[in-house]
Amino acid sequence: MAEVRQGVDALDRALVVLLAERQRYMDAAARIKPSRDVVHDDARIEDVVQKVLAAAAPAGLSPAIAEPVWRLLIDRCIAHEFETWDRTRT
Repeated sequence: MAEVRQGVDALDRALVVLLAERQRYMDAAARIKPSRDVVHDDARIEDVVQKVLAAAAPAGLSPAIAEPVWRLLIDRCIAHEFETWDRTRT
């Protein structure tokens, strides 16, 4: 069990690094987008989720994990992007 936990902890650290990189892209998007109205884009959300689900199956990731995790991730990233958009425009 200790080895399993060490593996999970190592993956968590790697995920933090990847999520921080994703957040930097959200910061860039917030700086680029000309209007606050385009920060939330339903079509883009569905596109991202579909791409994740397509990648999940071959990787062995359950869609029951992938979809809700990515929808929450997208939701939180959009909230962060709104905050960044507002901060960079005031």
